Amino acid sequence: MARLIQLTILFIQFYYYYYITTTAHGLSSNGTTFLLDSSRSAMILPLFLSPPNPCTKFSSTRRLLQRSNANNALPNARMRLHDDLLINGYYTTRLWIGTPPQRFALIVDTGSSVTYVPCSSCEQCGRHQDPKFQPDLSSTYQSVKCNIDCNCDDEKQQCVYERQYAEMSTSSGVLGEDIISFGNLSALAPQRAVFGCENMETGDLYSQHADGIMGLGRGDLSIVDHLVDKGVINDSFSLCYGGMGIGGGAMVLGGISPPSNMVFSQSDPVRSPYYNIDLKEIHVAGKPLPLNPTVFDGKHGTILDSGTTYAYLPEAAFVSFKDAIMKELHSLKPIRGPDPNYNDICFSGAGSDISQLSSSFPAVEMVFGNGQKLLLSPENYLFRHSKVHGAYCLGIFQNGKDPTTLLGGIVVRNTLVLYDRENSKIGFWKTNCSELWERLHVDGAPPPAPSSSNGNNSNTEMPPSMAPGDQKHYGLPDEKKIGKITFEMMLNVNYSDLKLHISELAESIAQELGINISQVYILNSMEKGNASYIEWAVVPSGSADCISNVTALSIIARVAEYHMHLPDTFGSYHLINWEIKASAKRTWWQQHFLLVVLASAVTFIFGLLAFGIWFIWRHRQRALNPYKPVDAVVTEQELQPL
Repeated sequence: MARLIQLTILFIQFYYYYYITTTAHGLSSNGTTFLLDSSRSAMILPLFLSPPNPCTKFSSTRRLLQRSNANNALPNARMRLHDDLLINGYYTTRLWIGTPPQRFALIVDTGSSVTYVPCSSCEQCGRHQDPKFQPDLSSTYQSVKCNIDCNCDDEKQQCVYERQYAEMSTSSGVLGEDIISFGNLSALAPQRAVFGCENMETGDLYSQHADGIMGLGRGDLSIVDHLVDKGVINDSFSLCYGGMGIGGGAMVLGGISPPSNMVFSQSDPVRSPYYNIDLKEIHVAGKPLPLNPTVFDGKHGTILDSGTTYAYLPEAAFVSFKDAIMKELHSLKPIRGPDPNYNDICFSGAGSDISQLSSSFPAVEMVFGNGQKLLLSPENYLFRHSKVHGAYCLGIFQNGKDPTTLLGGIVVRNTLVLYDRENSKIGFWKTNCSELWERLHVDGAPPPAPSSSNGNNSNTEMPPSMAPGDQKHYGLPDEKKIGKITFEMMLNVNYSDLKLHISELAESIAQELGINISQVYILNSMEKGNASYIEWAVVPSGSADCISNVTALSIIARVAEYHMHLPDTFGSYHLINWEIKASAKRTWWQQHFLLVVLASAVTFIFGLLAFGIWFIWRHRQRALNPYKPVDAVVTEQELQPL
């Protein structure tokens, strides 16, 4: 009887745990079921009921259940940031979408929850840095069919999205799913994810140089949420913006080990849909501003937005901050701002050396609710005057009548910001973002190459370092010398347009591969529907009779892994085939042709020189002993006494 009771209790416990687990894992916030990623390892752990919190969203419950797996060594995606905050107004990273990959430069935006790029069918999209995404060229693209969890188009066929931003620019289009790659620094393998394929954009989105937006905010369409839901990264990401005049930086999708002296603030996901911090005070030159702490808690509270350039404070906080700064500027002269349309607060006389700005401008500290302080350097609240050398302007403004405190990218320049979503906190660590990997002691990762301050995006990411075994992976000959490498590829550009720039194509290829223009030959080109077919080859440089295996490996990897980025004129490419041709064995005459020609030339020159010397000597001899006929009259010469 006791045995039967024990079995009954075990059955009830099993049923109870199974019911609770499936309820917590299998239902979304609107009650619809979804499938868990089968690649994730199952956990059999006791679960404890908690009182229901009406304010807690499903996503928070899901991530609480995932915390027991947080210590697992999940990979992360290390990525470079490009552009400059004040010159371009944003930072971008590179994503590759589709098979074969099509590259895009996307603005990293923590205030947006959707990632989107212009679609090839978009007639109301501007001209951007890269060609539009062409779904037809991707063998792995799938449209997201209309369902009860999304907004549908008028025909009820596809899921659609629409976004409007504070400056009134808009983006709308359809949702698609494809493989997204994160670059050659990423330990995270390419993943399938949902993104927006734009059919219309207006305002700044239409005119900007960047292709689109990479949404890092919270939401069902967020790429961070998607990767976390799949269980491939920890629920965290990091951004590190370059300093004044440097630009560039780094970002990480996934977890990192925080530095020991990182400063943290709590971040309440229920407080607002944006990433917020618990700001209580601001100190200028060590003195707290005379403000009620609730001033930083209005509306959405104090939020971080990487897609915003400057910082915006509520009216009372801004006035107090401006007055405190100006009281500390004794040796600087107030001047007008660079744009007459704005009443910028600017000062001259500080000099152009950024490292010496602390001697002219006061230190600023942000104090969080836990008592920890974040020190802001002058570069975190100033921007350079574009017309006066050695002059700077306040990069913190009044947020109109909006009580929200909005902290844009300027506040976190040269600061690693860790968005620890799993533990509901945000960390700050002052560092040189151009040397982030070295300062974090990350092995095998080169430092991010900062973009030039002129906004030029010419710097490219090199293919990852390869092990010797990769030589066999790419089919390189072990002993034979490489005489030529030929490539066949498709370019998603009309052939009529390609013909006008065909002479520039070889130069662009050579520049991307880091070889001499004389080594690249366009062998063939033709029209293929709306695209263009080209065949080209790389040959040894100069008098060399072969291409080294190291050079060949680098060239093939760069092309085959789609790290060769051609100008917009040629669009993106699809590699069809590549072939290595061994160097042909040369005859004795071919091997010594230059030596024979050189020896012949030297012999000819010396022979010509010898003949010239003999000819001149002969001419002089004749002049000294002229020939006289027998019957010629000869002047008598007087005999001289002995």
